[in-house]
Amino acid sequence: MAMSVCPVPPEQRPLQEYQQLSNSWFFRWPLHSFKGLIVALAGGWLLLLPLAVLVASGSVPLRHNPAQMVLVAAVAALLLPLLLLLRQWLGWCYVQRRLLSEKISYEESGWYDGQEWEKPLDWRQQDLLVAQHQVKPILARLIRAALMVAALLLFGSSICQAF
Repeated sequence: MAMSVCPVPPEQRPLQEYQQLSNSWFFRWPLHSFKGLIVALAGGWLLLLPLAVLVASGSVPLRHNPAQMVLVAAVAALLLPLLLLLRQWLGWCYVQRRLLSEKISYEESGWYDGQEWEKPLDWRQQDLLVAQHQVKPILARLIRAALMVAALLLFGSSICQAF
């Protein structure tokens, strides 16, 4: 089947959705390197840290122990990177699922008129290559980063408890 007979609107085609995510400021973080992802997440953590310290200062016991207050705030601020990773994971998983699917679900004019169109063989092959060689490494970086943030969260929580 030629591109001209494809009934799927261009913005709903899996390869276009992949391109849109790749060009997005937020979803581009894990695209090329693990280091780039960690730097962006650390930036988010640092932006939330002063707010977390301010909230922690509202606790009377923590107010009398500044070191513990900052530690509790630093651990609490790790929730933002974890939520950012979750959002990225959901976006990239959605695109991977669409790339690996043999059929494309799409909407012509709204949510009420959903259709399915079977991908031609050449589309399936191209989408499979993108899913395996582009999206799969991104998902691996996201898992690695999420495990690292979760480990920091657990380690920090255990230190807070020991304090």
